[in-house]
Amino acid sequence: MLTKRDLLRSAAIIAAAATIVKPSILMAQSYPDIIEAKTIAEEGFIYGLPLVMNYGVMYEYAVDRNSGQFKAPFNEIKNEPNVFTYKDTAIVTPNSDTPYSFVWLDLRAEPAVLSVPAIDPKRYYSVMLCDGNTYNYGYIGTRATGSEAGDYMVVGPDWKGDTPAGIKQVFRSSTQFSVTGYRTQLFGPDDLDNVKKVQAGYKVQMLSAYLKQTPPAAAPAIDFPKIDKELVKTNFFDYLDFALQYAPPQDNEREIRAKLARVGVGPGKTFDFKELPVEHKLELGLGMKEGQRKVDEAVANVGKTINGWRVSGLPGDSAHYNGDWLKRAVAAQAGIYGNDPEEATYPFTRVDSDGQTLDGSKHNYTLTFPAGQLPPVNSFWSLTMYDGKSQLLIENPINRYLINSPMLPAMKTNADGSLTLHIQNKSPGADKEANWLPAPDGPIYLVMRLYWPKTTPPSVLPAGEGTWAPPGIVVSS
Repeated sequence: MLTKRDLLRSAAIIAAAATIVKPSILMAQSYPDIIEAKTIAEEGFIYGLPLVMNYGVMYEYAVDRNSGQFKAPFNEIKNEPNVFTYKDTAIVTPNSDTPYSFVWLDLRAEPAVLSVPAIDPKRYYSVMLCDGNTYNYGYIGTRATGSEAGDYMVVGPDWKGDTPAGIKQVFRSSTQFSVTGYRTQLFGPDDLDNVKKVQAGYKVQMLSAYLKQTPPAAAPAIDFPKIDKELVKTNFFDYLDFALQYAPPQDNEREIRAKLARVGVGPGKTFDFKELPVEHKLELGLGMKEGQRKVDEAVANVGKTINGWRVSGLPGDSAHYNGDWLKRAVAAQAGIYGNDPEEATYPFTRVDSDGQTLDGSKHNYTLTFPAGQLPPVNSFWSLTMYDGKSQLLIENPINRYLINSPMLPAMKTNADGSLTLHIQNKSPGADKEANWLPAPDGPIYLVMRLYWPKTTPPSVLPAGEGTWAPPGIVVSS
C-alpha cells in the first residue's frame, strides 16, 4: 500500500523510460538547469510527501471500491465496529485502541455538518479534522468541546457563506478534500456494543440537507488517477500535481509552489512533467532520493531522546508547522494523521535503554513502570507493537496488538507495586502471559500513546521537556 515506509523509500526512484521532447521547447522557456532542478525536486519531495501520502489513503478509502481498504464514498461516514488489526494496511502505525469512524469530505460544492451525540464523560472520544495538507485544523470531542451533543460545520478554503443558527463552531479546511477521523474509546471486548451505539449517533450531512434546502449544483466529476506502490515510484510528481489542484496556496507556500511550477508541477506550471527529457527526470529522481534521505534522518532524530524513546510534539495545524516542510513530512512518515500533542502524545522507539536496536528474533525485553509512575493522562494510555520494517501491526497467537490502561485490572503487578510488561516473540509462560506484548520475529517499533495527557506535573508535556519520562526497555534474556 502507498503509505508503507518501504514504499515511501522506493518513491525516490524515477524510471528512466520517458519520451524526449525537442530541446527547442526547453530553450524557449525558462526551465531550471539540471543542478537547480535536482534541488527543486529535493525540496518539492519533502514539501509534497504528506500530500501524496494523503492522496494515496484517500484513493484507497473513498475512491477505489476494489482497493481492499475502501470505507465509503465521499461525504458518507463509515463506522468501524472493531479496532485495527494486522489486516489493516492503508495507514502506517495504526491506532488499535479506539474503533474508528471515517468520512472523507468533498467540500467543493458546499460545507458539511458533523453532528455528535451526548457521550458519557468517562468515555474518551475525539473527532480530528485533517485536510489534504495533513494539517489538523480542528477537534471535536472530550478534550476540545466536551461530551455534550452538538452540530459543527466544516467549510472549504473558499467558503464565504453565513453560519446557520444551531452550529456550535465552524472549522475551515485549507483544501477541498478533507478527512475526518473519529476515535471512540473501547473499554474492553465486552464493551463493543456500547461503542457501536455511540458510533450510531455520529451524523454527517451536507449543509443544504441540514437546512432542508435545495442542494447547490454538484461539483464536477473527477477522474482520480489510480495510485499504488508501483505507480508512485514513477509518478510521484504527477500525484503531487493532481493534489495541488485542490489545495489553494497559502502565503507561506508561494515560494515552493513557484519552484515546483518551474519543473512542471502545480497550477501555473511551465512544463508538463510527463514531457520532460530523460536526463531531467533522472536528476529529479536523484533530488527526490536525497529528499527521502533527509526525511528518514529527521524521523530517526525527531524530538528528544529520553531513556531510548523519542518524545516530540510533531503533528499540528498550519501555524504549528509554519512552513517547516521537513517537520510536516516527518510527522506524516512517522504516523500520518497523528494527533496534536495536547490531544495525544506519542513517545516511540526502535531501541532499548542502551541504544541497541530492538529485535524480537534476538532478545526478549521488559518495560517496567515504577509504582505510582504510570503514564499521566486525563483519559487513557497504551503501548502498541509494530513490525519494525513496515510499521504495521503484527499477526500473533493471542491477537494482542497493544497493552493499555483499561487492561490493568487483569494484569499482574510486582511486590513493590511496579508493573512489568514482557515484550518478546514467544510467550513468557502462562504465569506472565497477562503482561505479554507479542513482538515480531525481527525488528521492533513501539509507540506509546497518551490520550489527553495531563498538563500539570507529572506530565509528558511540553513534549520532550515534561516532568514525566517513559522508562527504558531492557533486555531480559
